Formats: sequence, C-alpha cells, structure tokens
Amino acid sequence: MGVMTLQEREAQACAIIDDMAHELRKLSLYLHDNPELGLEEHKAVNVINQFLENHNFTSQVGLTDLPELQTALRGDYNCEAHHKMAFLGEYDALPELGHGCGHNLIAMMSLGAAVAFSQCAPETWGTTFFGCPAEETIGGKVYMAEAGLFKGYEAALIIHPGGENEVGGTSLATHPLEVTFRGRSCHIASLTDSGINALDCAVDLYQSIKQMKTNTFPKGAIVGAVFTQAGTAPNVVTDKATLRMTVRGATVADLEDLILPAIKAESSRIATNYGATVEMHHYEPLFKDMRQDKRLLSLFNEVMTEFGESPRQLPPDEADGSTDVGNVSYEVPTAQPTLTIGNRLEAHTPEFACAAGSEYGLNQAIKGAKIMAVVALRYAEALEA
Repeated sequence: MGVMTLQEREAQACAIIDDMAHELRKLSLYLHDNPELGLEEHKAVNVINQFLENHNFTSQVGLTDLPELQTALRGDYNCEAHHKMAFLGEYDALPELGHGCGHNLIAMMSLGAAVAFSQCAPETWGTTFFGCPAEETIGGKVYMAEAGLFKGYEAALIIHPGGENEVGGTSLATHPLEVTFRGRSCHIASLTDSGINALDCAVDLYQSIKQMKTNTFPKGAIVGAVFTQAGTAPNVVTDKATLRMTVRGATVADLEDLILPAIKAESSRIATNYGATVEMHHYEPLFKDMRQDKRLLSLFNEVMTEFGESPRQLPPDEADGSTDVGNVSYEVPTAQPTLTIGNRLEAHTPEFACAAGSEYGLNQAIKGAKIMAVVALRYAEALEA
C-alpha cells in the first residue's frame, strides 16, 4: 500500500471518530452527570485516563509535584516523533450549574481528535492529549505552561462550545489583586485619638481607580472591585479594610507594566497619606491574553465551513473574557474557535448546561472532533511540505 494522500487521511480520521462516537458520547455524558469542581476532578480523570489507555496512549495522571496539577493528565502516542501535536481537554464544572461551560464536550472533542490524529498522521508526528484541570478557577494551564509542558509542540488545539460559530478574537489578560489597608482603631467619638481609618483608605482607592479607568489606564482596561472587609461597628474607626479586584487588560504588557503598577502605586500613596500600612497580593495567577495563530485560524475557518459550520470571523482585538488557554498561546501556536451547541446560548447558565448534555450538543461535539482532527492533519501536511 502506498503513502496515503491528505484527503485519504482526513477521511480515515472522520471514520475513526464515527466508530468511536458511542464511546465518546458515553464519556461526555458521564462527565456531564458527574460534575466536579476544579482540582476535584477525580472521576473525570479516571474515565479519561482509561479511554486513553484503551486507545494505545501512554497515560500519566498528576503532572509535576505541584498541588495544582494533581488532577492534570497527559496521554502520549508516538512521543519520540520529530513533530508533536497537542490537543487540550478540560473537564471541571461550575458550582451549582454543573457543566454550564460545556467542558464535558471540550474533553470529548479533544479526545476524539487526538485519537483520530494519532492513527492517521504521518509517522513523523506524535500526539499528546493534555487534560487541563481547574480552568474555571486557578487555571491549570497556567501552571502547565510555567512547568514547560507545552514546549516542543508544533501546535495546540482546542474548540470551545458556544452560542454561535466563531473564529478569531482574543482574551483579556487578568491578574486579580487584593489590597488590605491597616490603620488604628478607636472610638468614633474619642476626644484624645482620631485613629487611622483603613476604610477611608479603601474608599479613596476605589474612587481613584474609577478616575484612572477614565484618564490613565490604556484601552481595554477593566477593574471590578468589592469590599471584602470594611469594619465591624459604625461607632468604631475601622482598623482593617480590604478591596478585592479583578484587574484585566488587553495584553500582559498593558496589565503588568501599566495598569497594576498604577493601582499599586496609588495604594501606597493613599496609605502613606493617612499614616496607614498596606498589603497587596495576587489571589489568583496571571492569565495571559490569547495570541491566536493566524495559520490555524485560517484552517479552522476553512474546515468549519466545509463541515457546514461557517464561522463569524472576529477582529483580532475582540475579547469578552479571560482563559488560561492564553498562557498556552505564549508557548506554542494555538487556536480556540467556538462551535455552536445552541443558537445564542450564553455560557455559565442553566440553559447552557442543559445543551452540553443534549443530543444536539453531543452531535456537534462529534463534528467538532472531526474538524479539529482535519485541521491538525492539514497543519501537519503544510509543515511537512
């Protein structure tokens, strides 16, 4: 038998996914019916690990000694190959909503695509399925990227379910910050001591940030803030006040070099002005902005259209959230298009969770696996040429 053409490889990949369709659906529904929060995805990891081993992948659960990666896993096929393709899976759920972000479908699509690619790609290509925990919370891919797990791959692919078909866009960089002011307590009516009001510091910072969003921060900056500690009694000067903020920027450079330094400098200035002290720490890791690879986006647009899912093409700077996939994109060419599982559905809603376990959602995920496998094969062919 001669060397297979690209068209033959693509057809074979789709046939393999069709043959696995029942198994993939069963796995996805199991995840949907057994939702687990980030870092607690033990059932998901067990069933995915078994799936990978059943399809001749060498699987490893728990990556590095980091506690954040004990429910991470990887499955490797032909891992000594000259070229390697990565498929990213997610499987954590949301409190109360379950799979309201459709991560059960993400796992299903990436597993199907990984197995199909492993069986149809040229012998010079290896395949890795990365199981990425806690996307909704601490962002497992942040720690995976920092550990260098994505180094040496030609590309990393993932498809997210959504309310419409989309290709392109980006995500916001985010690095949440907590600021705590400490003053000195006294009775509000004391004639001998006026105290140092930490709440005044926190309120001034809140007001300053509102002004900086208008006058100082670069385009795309977003800061949302809540007071998590603001005193215990109205007749006592507050000696400790805490402001917790989600801080986002269009890029890591905007966020880390401009927005956060401005907030931290203003926090220190206010504390000094009042004679208070200030403590600042990031309570979640840095999620980087998404650098989507243009070659992969072009292929996804082409292949999704061929499969009857013509996508809307987003401007490169359009972003409506943050994801740890952005950290992967700083390490390796990456793309994350969106495949519809219901018209105009919004993620993180009961309706989306229902769609993630619906017959239509599962059918779309089978199609998504095929799309991803075909994109990977065409990308590999182009690199080999």
